[in-house]
Amino acid sequence: MDLTFSEEQDELRKVIRSFLARHSGEADVRRLAAESRGHDAVVWRRMATELGLQGLAVPEKYGGSGFGYADLGIVFEEAGRALLCAPLFATVALAAEALLRCDDEQARADLLPGIASGETVATLALTEENGRWDEAGIGLTAGDDNRLTGVKTYVPDGHLADLLLVAARTPSGISLFAVDGDAPGLDRTPLPTLDQTRKQARVEFTDTPARLLGTEGTAWPVLSRTLATASVLLAAEQVGGAAAALDSAVSYAKIRVQYGRPIGSFQGIKHKCADMLTEIESARSAAYGGLWALDAGDETQTAIASALAQAFCSEAYTLIAGDSIQVHGGIGFTWEHPAHLHLKRAKSSEVLLGTPAYHRELLAARLGI
Repeated sequence: MDLTFSEEQDELRKVIRSFLARHSGEADVRRLAAESRGHDAVVWRRMATELGLQGLAVPEKYGGSGFGYADLGIVFEEAGRALLCAPLFATVALAAEALLRCDDEQARADLLPGIASGETVATLALTEENGRWDEAGIGLTAGDDNRLTGVKTYVPDGHLADLLLVAARTPSGISLFAVDGDAPGLDRTPLPTLDQTRKQARVEFTDTPARLLGTEGTAWPVLSRTLATASVLLAAEQVGGAAAALDSAVSYAKIRVQYGRPIGSFQGIKHKCADMLTEIESARSAAYGGLWALDAGDETQTAIASALAQAFCSEAYTLIAGDSIQVHGGIGFTWEHPAHLHLKRAKSSEVLLGTPAYHRELLAARLGI
């Protein structure tokens, strides 16, 4: 497997990094994190109209560009590096992927163009009060008339999504439904979060009308594949964040002088930075392996690679973000310094799709261990 990027993909990375440098600097991140909406609607639309990011991996017939997952991984890696405050993960990694995987051509034709154009913010409502990401954790029910009753929580950007894809239990099994953001009987409450750069919500459904996607009772394989894809894309995001944390630590170690010399010349700091770099390179290999498995279309390899990537990259990002604070010393612990923003994103992302222990269990099961 060739885990290298083409010249076109390298150029894509440069373009995205330049755009985010202008629109997702530290001041922008702090401002948007403090707002209830959590993102700049103008920048979100420009991401779609100028760069085509929301529709990058959406087929052209649905208004997208038809690129692959390796290209999409670059987007998420750069978004993680910049701590982008936007509903990118919810809309692209979760909702768009679920639509692409479900057996409903009409739903794809109806709903994907809005996502690709940046007009629609979408999300996937799967987890409930139990916090589980498996089939057994779904308790919300749908009646014979496709009306939903129950509660979903920890829903990424659920408080503002124009479209919610909801996993519900029916007599035939797990099914997937589409719910408009302004549907009657829908009550959405923003949740307080450790990582303010990624908003989450509690969503309550009370006899809420919904549209069945695909065949009733057949949604779990769709959701399982969606979660595998989202795990890989989140891993790419975590690699980007970890790389930014390391860059910050190294830059500081070069200019912080103590006892008449830069602290980067001290053996303890050298070793810590070297360990951080080793951890990042291992995490990057795991994430990139997942992206190439997705592009290859190998379901078995994707299932294995996604669990491996999420288990490793989650812990790597948290470790590196914490070590970056250590390298910065006293200033790294202050609110004014941005190091804590990465640590909060790392800790939140570590459990966003299930803990590393959960993904190691998935990996063992998929390997037959």
